[in-house]
Amino acid sequence: MIKLHDKYFRPYLTEQEILAAVKKVADQIAEDYKDETPVFIGVLNGSFMFVADLLKAYEHNCEVSFVRLSSYSGLSSTGIVETLIDVSDASIEGRSVIIIEDVIDTGRTLKQLVHMFSNSNVKDFKIATLFYKPSVYSGEYNIDYVGIEIPNKFIVGYGLDYNELGRNLKEVYQLNQNNMINLVLFGKPGAGKGTQANFLKEQYNLKHISTGDVFRFNIKNGTELGVLAKSFIDKGELVPDEVTINMLKEEVEKNPDASGFIFDGFPRTTAQAEALDNFLSTKDMKIDATIALDANDEVLIQRLLERGKVSGRSDDQDESKIRNRFDEYNQKTAPLQAYYDKQGKFHTVNGIGEIKDITTRLSKVIDTLK
Repeated sequence: MIKLHDKYFRPYLTEQEILAAVKKVADQIAEDYKDETPVFIGVLNGSFMFVADLLKAYEHNCEVSFVRLSSYSGLSSTGIVETLIDVSDASIEGRSVIIIEDVIDTGRTLKQLVHMFSNSNVKDFKIATLFYKPSVYSGEYNIDYVGIEIPNKFIVGYGLDYNELGRNLKEVYQLNQNNMINLVLFGKPGAGKGTQANFLKEQYNLKHISTGDVFRFNIKNGTELGVLAKSFIDKGELVPDEVTINMLKEEVEKNPDASGFIFDGFPRTTAQAEALDNFLSTKDMKIDATIALDANDEVLIQRLLERGKVSGRSDDQDESKIRNRFDEYNQKTAPLQAYYDKQGKFHTVNGIGEIKDITTRLSKVIDTLK
């Protein structure tokens, strides 16, 4: 185990495994380009070790140059790809170009590269990567040469960094997430889910994913999924589970540094719970516990009526509407309780009392999962 800044990383790939993958890529490229002199374009900063060892393993004539793009800050992709160093068109005109990437995950940087070389007068270009994360790659472009397929885990070493540390490591290390905790938080309106989620996410370094917030963000920003969701909402139809799952998937993938996630507002049906389990299994993750904040209806009604005086929400100001929301919650939660009870993952916590006391009760449940 090693520590870089505030994170711990555990050994993942040995130097021998890495060099074997490098040689495999070199041999495949050599088979395709042994009769000409290709130009290798390394993508800085992460690919510098890969490029150096690839050139040493490549047994034919070649040239090398570099570009520099960036879309990462810390452990997460910013989603904005910036070109920092470009390649002269004159140096690659009419040439066969091999783009050398250290790792391909979402494909944002790759998209920028493809556009860059598509607009140049190269003879042809192909894409080589040492590490490839197929579970998160968009699949928009073909990857011609792959060293090693890996899961969507954050890695450092062999040119890859965490906030600029770790690039000089000969082996590759993976972010240590053995203690990842994933929770589903249930509670009737007014039970204090949002308040408690804010405390828990700070205490356990969890990412709070509120389905309502995620929908509003995607719709407000006109994302592809937001536009799709709005098309159903505008027709008065329920948004399909697949769309919601894809939104949650994006939120999970944007936060590889989280020690786990709190899912709030999803699932609401057994089918959604099954879909969530299936999605998490593709990430080698699982729901560890579902926790329901239990509270007396009459206490919650008074709490919501008081909240309605401040929030202005009409459904917090009408007792009959509040009771209807409680009935809907009971109908939807009962089958979910049975689903998670069968897995031994359903827990109930008293949601009445001082906020800090409720947080303590929740923590006692969570601490048994670590």
